[in-house]
Amino acid sequence: MSEPLLSVRGLAVEFETPRGRAPVLVGVDLDVGPGEVVGLVGESGCGKTVTALAILRLLRHPGRVTGGIVRFQGQDLLALPEPAMQRVRGRGIAMIFQAPRESLNPVLTIGRQLGLVLARHDRLTGRPAAARARELIEMVELPDPDRVLRAYPHELSGGMCQRAMIALALACRPALLVADEATTALDVTVQLQILLLLRRLRETLGLAQLLITHSLGVVAEACQRVAVMYAGEIVETAPVAGLFAAPRHPYARRLLAARPRIGAPPEGDPIPGAVPDPIDRPPGCAFHPRCHRAQARCAAERPSLTALAAPEPPAPGRAVRCFHPEPPPADEAGPR
Repeated sequence: MSEPLLSVRGLAVEFETPRGRAPVLVGVDLDVGPGEVVGLVGESGCGKTVTALAILRLLRHPGRVTGGIVRFQGQDLLALPEPAMQRVRGRGIAMIFQAPRESLNPVLTIGRQLGLVLARHDRLTGRPAAARARELIEMVELPDPDRVLRAYPHELSGGMCQRAMIALALACRPALLVADEATTALDVTVQLQILLLLRRLRETLGLAQLLITHSLGVVAEACQRVAVMYAGEIVETAPVAGLFAAPRHPYARRLLAARPRIGAPPEGDPIPGAVPDPIDRPPGCAFHPRCHRAQARCAAERPSLTALAAPEPPAPGRAVRCFHPEPPPADEAGPR
């Protein structure tokens, strides 16, 4: 197996709050290989977006990174001086933020925003910058590129704003694209168009992707490998087909059971309780108050993320953070 493009180990983040320090991430371990598409999935409040912002060192007060290593292309990003980190953002790692219309500058045209990025990172101005901006708009398959380049964000639909955001992210040819809820709040047909576009970009550019989502449908459609997050830590990693066929962590199993399915009750099978308050994190395994397999050890000790052992061959990236993982079910099928 090749060296990961991105390797995160023990990433910890806390926020200062009026009630005290809140440990939002408590030791995140995550890998993304060259050209690989990894899904980061979990309930709202699990720490998915904070993980992405911490990787790119975009956290601001009251949040701060308190530990860990973030290695990208051989560099520890947490140890880089800020000028060097600014060169990594955009050129090495680019990010598509949630709510694309709100993330774009409302008083600048799309062409002007692309021009600023190209001038800052590639020192392109004038006609070369205009030609590159048009090329980017064509790459993300927006119709009438000249009109789009003259348009302000409020003149574009949600799907068009999302494609413009992708064009901005691709402007400096990054090796890794982090997409935070790239299909949220879009029509179903537009969601599929964005996912197909991201797939084509991976195939044509060799672009590695970290897709942050709460949608298991997005994971099944777009990802090769998945990391399941709960309460600020990764609780299971697996190839996508393996997770859907045989989730091993009880949280991953309940997450899959909660998704709507044809023939199942419309409300699904919700997980009882809620993600714990970071300030009032339960001892031991954070999921044990909601877990049907919890035993006394689960309330006393925090399990580590451990590769699956024999007789189940440990596939690359297949690991679980649980003392009592689910047995592999014989009657489960792959993603549907």
